[in-house]
Amino acid sequence: MTIDPSNMKRLFSLLILIMAFWGVKAQELQVQVTINTPKLQTTAPEVFETLETAIEEFMNNQKWTSEVFEQEERIGLSLVLTISKELSTNTFEGELSLQSIRPVFGSTYNTPMFKHLDKDVVFTYEQFQPLEFSQTNYLNNLTSILGYYAYIVLGMDFDSFSPFGGEPYFQMAQDIVNRIPPNVAGSVPGWRSTEGNRNRYWLIENILSPRCRPFRQAIYDYHRQGLDIMHENPAAGRAVIAEALDALNDVNRSYPNSMILQVFANTKSDEIIEIFKAAPPQEKTKIVQTMSRIDPPRASNYRQQIGR
Repeated sequence: MTIDPSNMKRLFSLLILIMAFWGVKAQELQVQVTINTPKLQTTAPEVFETLETAIEEFMNNQKWTSEVFEQEERIGLSLVLTISKELSTNTFEGELSLQSIRPVFGSTYNTPMFKHLDKDVVFTYEQFQPLEFSQTNYLNNLTSILGYYAYIVLGMDFDSFSPFGGEPYFQMAQDIVNRIPPNVAGSVPGWRSTEGNRNRYWLIENILSPRCRPFRQAIYDYHRQGLDIMHENPAAGRAVIAEALDALNDVNRSYPNSMILQVFANTKSDEIIEIFKAAPPQEKTKIVQTMSRIDPPRASNYRQQIGR
């Protein structure tokens, strides 16, 4: 059988185009969604089954960046949406739990990157309603919340691989906050500075604040210079992590009671305990002191589990 060389060339070119197309379309997030409805009595369960699938497809199929991700590079993210109230036949109130992970170089371990519970989730949804999102316009509260956290997760992940690498994604999260119409911000919680200091407004404010700039450098040092070398030199990696935590203590002094440090402690406390259990006594004492300042509610936990 003889194959025309010109046909082979065209076929090869077509294959290259197809591969390039799929490479460009590779998505960034690998999201698993669970919706719990423990207290609802009116809305049919099928509505939330449909919504669960819709959110998963929305998060996984949306192109959030211009970067090309390989399948194994996608960022793992778990979302648990717990619906607590039916405000009307199609308006719901609840809370959203998020946890993203990042692989650690030279190991099978995945480190938690962002763990957070947002208690200010109010949205309207009709079964089979398409979830639409715009990076330039406000469309609805549900996809604004989801898009906001997609960019927070991306920003944290990129910051862990290069210093301040997450800046464009944090700016996109800030843009979402800025685009919330005043009448929406006034009618649903989570977007305003006047609602305390533990909401979506304050999370991105903290991340982009000059006072928290050392926090973001510490995220890079902790992960890329610390965790990622522990497979070959645990003591050196642990020392870098200790220095990164010292930097967070400095942030704690310059920006007391900041939300981002609370989020960090919620995300990393168990991991930090495991890392420093094997440290020398002097190192243990120092890290217990540091973490007790950064994360006072868990001070006794650090003392008991890390030891002195």
